[in-house]
Amino acid sequence: MAMRQTPLTCSGHTRPVVDLAFSGITPYGYFLISACKDGKPMLRQGDTGDWIGTFLGHKGAVWGATLNKDATKAATAAADFTAKVWDAVSGDELMTLAHKHIVKTVDFTQDSNYLLTGGQDKLLRIYDLNKPEAEPKEISGHTSGIKKALWCSEDKQILSADDKTVRLWDHATMTEVKSLTFNMSVSSMEYIPEGEILVITYGRSIAFHSAVSLDPIKSFEAPATINSASLHPEKEFLVAGGEDFKLYKYDYNSGEELESYKGHFGPIHCVRFSPDGELYASGSEDGTLRLWQTVVGKTYGLWKCVLPEEDSGELAKPKISFPETTEEELEEIASENSDSIYSSTPEVKA
Repeated sequence: MAMRQTPLTCSGHTRPVVDLAFSGITPYGYFLISACKDGKPMLRQGDTGDWIGTFLGHKGAVWGATLNKDATKAATAAADFTAKVWDAVSGDELMTLAHKHIVKTVDFTQDSNYLLTGGQDKLLRIYDLNKPEAEPKEISGHTSGIKKALWCSEDKQILSADDKTVRLWDHATMTEVKSLTFNMSVSSMEYIPEGEILVITYGRSIAFHSAVSLDPIKSFEAPATINSASLHPEKEFLVAGGEDFKLYKYDYNSGEELESYKGHFGPIHCVRFSPDGELYASGSEDGTLRLWQTVVGKTYGLWKCVLPEEDSGELAKPKISFPETTEEELEEIASENSDSIYSSTPEVKA
């Protein structure tokens, strides 16, 4: 029986959502952080989209956001020439790292001791978070503003992307190992540790490369300009979104388009699979995040599959149920923490 995709819509942002990242799976589930041009990154429960808090302190658009593996720390990159590190449990700002230009990207090492940043000044910076007063290490070599920078190969190497170039760096020697040049602007980059795969999008292309050697693995062409793509943890599927407001899901092995949904009211800027692969999140120009089921109709999070009467002829539709206490609990938390990161509670809608 055909099932209909019913995304969860997470509102609360007032400007385009330009980046998002999931934590690893923790004893409390997993978490999702979003970066937005409204300057107010938000933390949510990853499997439901329930709002937890808003990090307040930036004075400009936030271009990048990330969580460490156990979701105890968050980092954000902003147009106010700073990167900030936050306590993701209390919402407190731990440190502000001043830069000379707009910061676009941040990434923690696996042990959360170092933070990698990149931005419009074309420099990669590595901060020792245990010595915040120390000057960062700097790596130069990019010829235009850095859009994304990621640790890879157990933090022994760094991947970075500027307008049309992706570079691989050795952390120990701070030197370039190899680079890739594209004939179009690189719109996004994702690193998959399991299998050392690098996902790069440019134009209508979704390309997969070895993160160790940068050698090509395969590539797919989409019907529209793609801004972001993400590979399923089991490497079965990939999802992509871009300028035509649609989300595309492909079979990773064959490249066959499996599904497509028009789920936003503006271009899609970022998509990411959850760490368990059960859902993927998308952020858009329309100011919303949406959560989508990888397997439509599966009971998971707020989705509960309810089959219609046999003779009704209706499509089976996943039903979204909300725990009765969720909104009340969030409002209670908000009132208790009115002086910290919590503000009015954004909604999660079917």
